[in-house]
Amino acid sequence: MTGVELIVAALAAAATAGVTSGVQDAYGGLKGLLARRLSGRDRAVRALDARETEPGVWQARLGADLRAAGADSDEQILAAARAVLVQADPAGTRAGAYTVTTNYGAVGQFHAPVTFHQGPPVPPAPPGTV
Repeated sequence: MTGVELIVAALAAAATAGVTSGVQDAYGGLKGLLARRLSGRDRAVRALDARETEPGVWQARLGADLRAAGADSDEQILAAARAVLVQADPAGTRAGAYTVTTNYGAVGQFHAPVTFHQGPPVPPAPPGTV
């Protein structure tokens, strides 16, 4: 599961979970973090306010903006999304349904910035020029 998928799963789970205080408190925290991260992206902020119940709808409306704003790799936002899912789907959380996997196969929680060079390969310098 990618960071975007985790976030949209949490948004959809909160929308369908009902009005339990634990879910709504966690959802409020996640929404606040996302609203700050998506500041200036009016379309995304409006989509965040929608009460959708399907993860696919959230993904279609917010996915690109979440990636562009870096929300999908923000550990505070991912932790808030996990907190929503712990409240809304404790069995799924215990079963490991919401583990974030990067494009490079790394699994788990990251507690420091993780960057990967995603540009084209850089050829080695010709001999004698270094």
